[in-house]
Amino acid sequence: MHYLYGYHACHMALLNPRRKIEKVIVTQREILEKLPPTGKLKIEIVDRKNLENRLPPGSVHQGIALSAHPLPNFSLDLLEDCEDQNQRVVVLDHVNDPHNVGAILRSAAVFGAKAVIMTERHAPKESGVLAKSASGALEVVPMCIINNLAHALRELKELGFWCIGFAESGKKTLAELDLKGKTALIFGGEGDGMRRLTTDLCDFTVRLPSEESFSTLNVSNAAAVGLYEVYRQQK
Repeated sequence: MHYLYGYHACHMALLNPRRKIEKVIVTQREILEKLPPTGKLKIEIVDRKNLENRLPPGSVHQGIALSAHPLPNFSLDLLEDCEDQNQRVVVLDHVNDPHNVGAILRSAAVFGAKAVIMTERHAPKESGVLAKSASGALEVVPMCIINNLAHALRELKELGFWCIGFAESGKKTLAELDLKGKTALIFGGEGDGMRRLTTDLCDFTVRLPSEESFSTLNVSNAAAVGLYEVYRQQK
């Protein structure tokens, strides 16, 4: 178990039937009135110092936390059952920062991605930090944790997805592609970008248009821009 904290993360977790929650912890009983019904869940009212001692230093908890189990993992099978021909998924290749993964989940929720796919190794585990950064999107967007990224990309191709990798060396910009249909957007880790095998398995590598004097974006910002462009074209 771990702690989820912050209003949006906890609110969405309480609405998620797949989320197993052991206890709701608040610093004021009035906070419970703003939340979905807690049913028979155990409620614990503590002072702010008590709550802060349970959470990572500097956590912005807004007076609420949940003691909860991690969500069960999804498999890529969920994409087989989707009849939408304009599916969007995000694939992360060694993106290690939970703040970035959380922010990517949030963008994925806003722009209707069907899943965020990443490897079991070299990726952050579910945590309060990740959930807080996702601002509730962790409960909305399925996370598919896979063992082998190359196998997953091949499976996506078999399902009809075009695999589009993001790199500063990309020959085209994302907007120059026809993005209708099933699209997998692939982003490499902070600093190193996509690994060579991942790049080799991409159908296209693209760049985002930018100033030559400062061409790099944080991976979560790049994902937001990429998801927006795919969403814009498909809608």
